[in-house]
Amino acid sequence: MHLSVGVAKINKWAVRMGGDTLEMIERPNGGLSLVLADGQSSGPGAKSTSIWVVRKVVSELAEGVRDGAAARAANDALYALRRGKVSSTLIILSVDIESRSVVITRCGDLPTYVLKPGGELYALEGKSPSLGFYRHTRPAVDLLPVEPGLLVCGFTDGLIHAGSRKGKSLDIPAAIAEIWAATYSTQAVADGLLKQAKELDDGRPCDDTSIAVLSIKQGDGTGARTLHAEMPVPDV
Repeated sequence: MHLSVGVAKINKWAVRMGGDTLEMIERPNGGLSLVLADGQSSGPGAKSTSIWVVRKVVSELAEGVRDGAAARAANDALYALRRGKVSSTLIILSVDIESRSVVITRCGDLPTYVLKPGGELYALEGKSPSLGFYRHTRPAVDLLPVEPGLLVCGFTDGLIHAGSRKGKSLDIPAAIAEIWAATYSTQAVADGLLKQAKELDDGRPCDDTSIAVLSIKQGDGTGARTLHAEMPVPDV
């Protein structure tokens, strides 16, 4: 089998520094994790919070700590640092080779969508408070078997808010299903969702928007690992 990841991000319109942070890390016992955090509000303050949360989670995962425990550690540290006055949502999408499972860890009220190999598309049930508000926050954790055809899509609230200025919204599950059926590409799903969100906002995103898509495919037999990234470099 083969793991595929696609990511797309954009800042809120006219905001130089977005409040979302995403990092990818190889797990010490095999596999890969995507860690996506959205700091409260937007701008430098939100970015500082999300970077801090992601780095805390990544450092825990790198030591072999389980995803749920890593999320709890980030919550406890953020609460201790800011005393419940600053929050962040968190999504961890992992493929854990040791347990042969896809682990989805969530803190916040945003939906995460799963597309099963048979074509069933649904939002994961269960919710958890955002990080930093409460001393004993417990993340929502779901485990799915690693099997070809599985797709998982997580995102920050910019995707939910797209079109809100005009009273419109994006039908996210329908868009995921349509793009995946046409392309079977995780990057195409991430890019397509972001494109539709921008169109609803007339090219001026009303919030920072980040989309992370993970899928399991049949392997091509090469055993190669590749990574491709593109980002704009702003003028000084």
